[in-house]
Amino acid sequence: MTLLQGDCRDVLKTLEEANVALVYLDPPFFTQKTHSLITRDNTTEFSFEDCWSSLEEYLAFVQDVLIQCRRVLKDSGSVFLHCDRSASHHLRILLDKVFGSDNFQSEIIWSYKRWSNAKKGLLNSHQIIYFYSKTSDFKFNVLYTDYSPTTNVDQILQARVRNDKGKAIYRRDGNGDIVLGDEKRGVPLSDVWNIPFLNPKARERVGYPTQKPILLLERIIEISTDAGDCVLDPFCGSGTTLVAAQLLGRDYIGIDASTEAIELSQKRLLEPIRSPSQVLSAGEDSFLNKSDYERAILKAVGAIPVERNSGIDGFLKFYVRDHPISVRIQKQGESLEIAKRKLIAASKTKHCEFMVLVRTQKEGESTFFEWDDGNVLVIDAYDLVISEWIEKIEGSEHEALWQEVEAETL
Repeated sequence: MTLLQGDCRDVLKTLEEANVALVYLDPPFFTQKTHSLITRDNTTEFSFEDCWSSLEEYLAFVQDVLIQCRRVLKDSGSVFLHCDRSASHHLRILLDKVFGSDNFQSEIIWSYKRWSNAKKGLLNSHQIIYFYSKTSDFKFNVLYTDYSPTTNVDQILQARVRNDKGKAIYRRDGNGDIVLGDEKRGVPLSDVWNIPFLNPKARERVGYPTQKPILLLERIIEISTDAGDCVLDPFCGSGTTLVAAQLLGRDYIGIDASTEAIELSQKRLLEPIRSPSQVLSAGEDSFLNKSDYERAILKAVGAIPVERNSGIDGFLKFYVRDHPISVRIQKQGESLEIAKRKLIAASKTKHCEFMVLVRTQKEGESTFFEWDDGNVLVIDAYDLVISEWIEKIEGSEHEALWQEVEAETL
């Protein structure tokens, strides 16, 4: 377990050759910016420079680091280089040069959801991790994920062969019975990883710019190392790689030029914290509170659903007078009067001047307020309109039938 402060190009030269099982690099991305962030308690500001006089200077720096990383890797070792669109295409060529194109294993896409911004063009919502091995004889542990809901698991349990026309068919024994295949553990991990970006309130967040989630590093460590192996991070920053390695029972070497980063890593390693992800453990659907009926209504009126607000069910996709328009759907057993009160109360904090209330139940005339409130538009759900229309038709037919009976009686 080692933490070393200094320029990683110099520090790496002091490390023993062929002693590391995994190198994870999260180097500067060539963003040409100074990255800074203040801790949640506003007591400390961490920052680092990612500014270069030229692309050539940047690539020469990374190449020096990669050459030393290859030297310290075991023959069974691997390197994972983290980058974004700023210079990913240049770094891929550089990795081919240092490790050999034959040792390229995967281009991992780390996909996550981020808030939208005013940037012209497509929203950036992924980063790239290049996976290279030192040799063809590299260590790799297969991880499995769940099958897609559309997969017929009962069918994939059955062995298949190809017939004389090359078409896959079920394998059968001499009696014509279907033969079972090997046991199924799930779907082997793909090169697209949907791991949430660190929540601003996550316990593991320490206020370091570009901090990555421990869950991401744990996955990299799990597929490329075993317990007791050594993990190296030449740009350890806040120490996420080292914390992940410690939690998984691996040794580690962390290097950083910043004294503050080294001190922060030391602090985190004394009390390692991993923030659980509800998205990964329970799935994205666990955040959905709206029923299919409510979603259908919101879609019909062109509203974006709101999942965690007791007074508002959605917002229209456009503003009026530079303010959002809130939408509430009357709940089962809820009077229209109460529904309106909840909508108005919740909308005040969102600065909504205008609101839409969807009536879903038939009830008597309201006496609590006047419905001609110009700021609240009350509309009926489609099924309620149809239901009342059918009742009116049936009522008219019933009344006409009684009139015929009365006429015959007279």
